[in-house]
Amino acid sequence: MLGLYIHVPFCVRKCPYCDFYSEKFSREKSEKFAEAVLRNLARYPVKFDTVYFGGGTPALISGKIAEILREVDYPENAEITVECNPDVVNEKVLAELKNAGVNRLSFGVQSLDENELKALGRLHGTESAKKAILLAHSLGFENISADIMLGVPRQTVKSLEQTIDGLCALPITHVSAYLLKIEPNTPFGKNPPEIPDEDGQAELYLAAVEQLEKRGFSQYEISNFAKNGFESRHNLIYWRAEQYVGIGPAAHSYYNGKRFAVTGNLEEFIENPVQREIVTDENPDKYEEKILLGLRLREGIPLDERIEKRLRLIPREYFRVEKGRVSLTPKGFLVSNQIIAAILG
Repeated sequence: MLGLYIHVPFCVRKCPYCDFYSEKFSREKSEKFAEAVLRNLARYPVKFDTVYFGGGTPALISGKIAEILREVDYPENAEITVECNPDVVNEKVLAELKNAGVNRLSFGVQSLDENELKALGRLHGTESAKKAILLAHSLGFENISADIMLGVPRQTVKSLEQTIDGLCALPITHVSAYLLKIEPNTPFGKNPPEIPDEDGQAELYLAAVEQLEKRGFSQYEISNFAKNGFESRHNLIYWRAEQYVGIGPAAHSYYNGKRFAVTGNLEEFIENPVQREIVTDENPDKYEEKILLGLRLREGIPLDERIEKRLRLIPREYFRVEKGRVSLTPKGFLVSNQIIAAILG
C-alpha cells in the first residue's frame, strides 16, 4: 500500500488548541499553493492506493481539489479523503468534492454541546454540524467520519454521551476521538483553560470506548472507531509502517526507506521549484517501529520471545494475547507510551 498525504495549510480562523501548521485563508495564496502541489506531484510517477487532504481546512480549496486529483494516479477503488469543518461546507463545496472523485469526508465536529464548542473556539454550532453531515450524505457521500474531542473544558461523561448519541444518530461510519492535549505554542498553551485531570480524562476516554462499541463502532486504534469495513485505509498505512508521500508545508513522508519532513513554511513551499525536505530518519529501525506503531492498533503485533519476556513487567489488565499476537486493552491504550517504553526496554 502507498498513501499520498497533501497538507492544505489554510483556515478561516485557527482554533486555540491547534498546533498543526496553518495560515489564514487567502484565495491568491491558495491558487499558488495548488500550483506548487502539482509541481511536487510530478516527482512521483507512481500509483497511490489512498489520497488524504488534511490541514488546516482542505474544503476551503474544494475547487482546486479536482485539479490536483486529475494529476494523481490511483486505482478505481482508492480511498480519497478530505477533512472538512462544518462551517465551511455547503451544497456547492460538497458537490465539487463529490465530482472531483472524493469518496470519504472527515468532519471536525469535536462536540455537539454548545458550551464545549464555544470553549474550544469552534465557528460552528451543534445544529450546523448535524446539517453538514446530513447534507453530505444526501449528496451521495456514504463514508463519513466525525472527530470528537475528549477532556475539553466543561465536559462531563453525560455531555460526552450526549455528543456520541447525537453523532451515532447521523449517517456516519467512523469516529475519531482524541484527548485534548495542551500544546505550548498555542493560545491554550499560553493561557491554559481548566480541563479534567488525568483521572477525569481516563474516565471520559473509557466512557467513549464503551459508548461507541455499544453503537456498533469497533475500536481499531487508540483513538479510532469504525463500523465494519469503514476503517481509515489511509491512516492504517501509517500505523502498519507502510509507505506514504507527504506534499505541502509541514507534511511528513516515509518513502524509499527514509522518513523525511517538509519545512513548515507556506511562502517557501510556493516559491521553491520543489518542496524542501529534511531527512528525519535515514534508516528507521523496523522492529522498533513495528512495536511503536503496531501497538496503537487493536490487531496488535506478533508475539515473540523478547516481547513475551518484557510483558511480564506489565499488569495483565493492560494487554491481551490472542492467536500469537499481543494488543493493548482500552486501559492499556491510556498508558501506551509507558507500555511501549517497557517493551522496548
